[in-house]
Amino acid sequence: MKNIYKILIAFIGVLAVSCNADDVDNRPVIEAGTAPVLLTPQSNFSIVLSKETEKDIATTVTWNKASYTGIQTIVNYTIEIAKAGTNFANPATVSNTTAISKELTVAELNSAVLNGGFTPYQENDVDVRVKSVVGATGLPQYSNSFTIKVTPYAAWDNWGMIGSATPNGWNDPDTDLNYDLATKKYSYVGPLLVGEIKFRLDDGWAINYGDDGNNLSLEAGGANIPVPVAGNYTVIVDIANKKYTITKN
Repeated sequence: MKNIYKILIAFIGVLAVSCNADDVDNRPVIEAGTAPVLLTPQSNFSIVLSKETEKDIATTVTWNKASYTGIQTIVNYTIEIAKAGTNFANPATVSNTTAISKELTVAELNSAVLNGGFTPYQENDVDVRVKSVVGATGLPQYSNSFTIKVTPYAAWDNWGMIGSATPNGWNDPDTDLNYDLATKKYSYVGPLLVGEIKFRLDDGWAINYGDDGNNLSLEAGGANIPVPVAGNYTVIVDIANKKYTITKN
């Protein structure tokens, strides 16, 4: 009797494996078909973005849907941008959707352009395309691209550096501090003279920071920061955490 049970169990196991193999062999194969076709915006599109209108619609990206052969499944689309002429070597994502159009607000387009490494307050040539994939990442297809012109605005505060150690001394305008989107910090790399510096917002004294006398910490209206030796320096300013560093190169 035990042998009969063993034989029966073995038979059922072989049958199950056989059925699974058949399922795999007969499973529909999904293959790339037709890539999406970008319709708008086209290469005659140009826009100057402004913080005052950040909730307005900047443009609507539209495209014809991509096709895939085999079982029907969800197609995901990604709107991508890149610096013109780079063949999308380092694309930045604007938005993801399963639809075939996407309204972009001024704020959304501005953020995407800045994240793509484009310069604020300057007209930039921006390549736009649409990528389609099956599911999350499968079988990518890419649309045609258009080159549009976008002038973004800075999405960060305008901090500068002033003082007798700076190239412009205590005179207006301040020496600009560059903003890093990744670290959220401001920086200056260049020459400083023997003297002092402070950090100001919008080239004015209403909001300014100096040293608080405690381990390179910043304080509103704090003391002038000394630069005892002339030379080339790297200055890093973390306004959010009220910290700074000055390193002689």
